Amino acid sequence: MYYLLTYDVVPEYLEKREQFRESHIELALAAVSRGELRLGGALTEPSLGAALLFEGDSPKVAEDFVTKDPYVSNGLVKRWYINEWSIVLGAGVPAKEIDFG
Repeated sequence: MYYLLTYDVVPEYLEKREQFRESHIELALAAVSRGELRLGGALTEPSLGAALLFEGDSPKVAEDFVTKDPYVSNGLVKRWYINEWSIVLGAGVPAKEIDFG
């Protein structure tokens, strides 16, 4: 199952994140190496937040990331959301039969 973690960030997030960026990237790389984090990055122009796509048996994979993320613990993230994402098609995703009703 896939889970989309989205962040709403504070104004001037891009400038404020620099001191925490290395720790944030290390956390993300560890999640990638465990096969949990599939994609991640900032939403730009203007900087509205970030989106990270996790894969796992439950939303706990994304929740665990949030609890350890220095961007969250240092107040750069105003709000965060985790939603299960039902992916229907895409590169690398097994094709499903689509019912067009």
